[in-house]
Amino acid sequence: MSVSNPSLRAMSDAPADPLGEVVVNVFGRTDVGRTREHNEDAFVVADLTTNNATLQPEVRRHTLGPKGTLFMVADGMGGAAAGEIASAMAVEVVLGELREKWIAGDTHDAEEFVRAIRRATVAANQQIHTFAASHSEYRGMGTTATVAGLLGDTLYVAQVGDSRAYLVRDGVARQITKDQSLMQKLIEAGELTEEEAAQSERRNIILQALGPEPLIKIDLTHQQVRRGDVLVLCSDGLSGQVGKDEIARLVTDEPDLVTVCKLLIDRANENGGPDNITVIAARFDGSRLNPPGAADEVGHRQFPLPETGQTAAVNAEVISSDTQPRRVSRPSPVSVEAEAIGENGFPPPPVEPLGGTPTPAESFDFSTAPTPVTGTPAVSPTRRQTGTLIAVALLVALVVTAVWFVVRTAQRVAPAADSGRAAPANPAPTPAPSTAPSTAPTPAPRG
Repeated sequence: MSVSNPSLRAMSDAPADPLGEVVVNVFGRTDVGRTREHNEDAFVVADLTTNNATLQPEVRRHTLGPKGTLFMVADGMGGAAAGEIASAMAVEVVLGELREKWIAGDTHDAEEFVRAIRRATVAANQQIHTFAASHSEYRGMGTTATVAGLLGDTLYVAQVGDSRAYLVRDGVARQITKDQSLMQKLIEAGELTEEEAAQSERRNIILQALGPEPLIKIDLTHQQVRRGDVLVLCSDGLSGQVGKDEIARLVTDEPDLVTVCKLLIDRANENGGPDNITVIAARFDGSRLNPPGAADEVGHRQFPLPETGQTAAVNAEVISSDTQPRRVSRPSPVSVEAEAIGENGFPPPPVEPLGGTPTPAESFDFSTAPTPVTGTPAVSPTRRQTGTLIAVALLVALVVTAVWFVVRTAQRVAPAADSGRAAPANPAPTPAPSTAPSTAPTPAPRG
């Protein structure tokens, strides 16, 4: 963040005050795009300390309280109204669970905050799955979920699917979530580059979503924020059409977040707008935050929770003085053996300000059944090689069996042929052909 006024620069570079405050400026917006008939995306922004889940001025700019702030984007799938129901249920259940289990509690502990976010995400999956199981016309519906909570100077993110969270710092956007998608697995396995994956016809196949399965694996990560950082949460209707460099430029050049959201959506629509588009942009300031530093790590950093089995592995980028990212650790190659849930044709209408208790699932309109969601399973190179060897072995066995059968048949036929050549010495004369007319009936033609 460049500051021309020397006094403002000194203030911006001042070290963090542990007793200071964090100021959150935020806005969110969703759009149906240019090709979809209805919107299956949903989002929510909530000041959890005041229990206010609107985009009214008191939330659009607020001081972070002891219970933190929630940002969430959900991208529904399943066709017809199914995706719209799934994404709306997801944001309502997550917010409802946090109200009941986190806001109502007496703790401000960061680890408990992460547990609350995780439990809320699990609850959303269970409720969507149970609802779909009891309504056969919506079986298989689901939604992505990127749930980010800010507490103190740290963002905590629960990720399911391929909606994304970027952190923009010093004019550079870095993805702090990892897509749970087929393309991401192929990139990690070294089979595709990011550029090739972006052009693949299978780029919309995701490996996890809330709803289709009773159990999910939630990717929990954390990222320390700095003064002037901007968080961008979005569905793939934006990330699939607007690159992170352009996202960073628009966010950095435009101070007004309402305008930022509009410009990002407009750019996605200019590039075709094939999907619903949702974006949340939040800028963090205040004396409690440290200024950006050259050694800061930004990227996918897992948050270890003992009960989840996640370790504190770091996959981040160091921000150097010239703002060019440098990879400090690389993911080990992974085998792509997960079964794809389905095509991510994602996208509910803008979620209205949420308040009170979550809307029961039975209140949704079930007038139209969803289109079944299909996907292509991914196969690992090892499994592919094993299958090839088995196929070759079966082919060899088949050829050997055929040769044995031919030889055996020839051995049986040879004696019979020899005996047929031993004709009697005085064969009986062949009777002369009869000249009498035949009495056998002529076959009638088939009609």
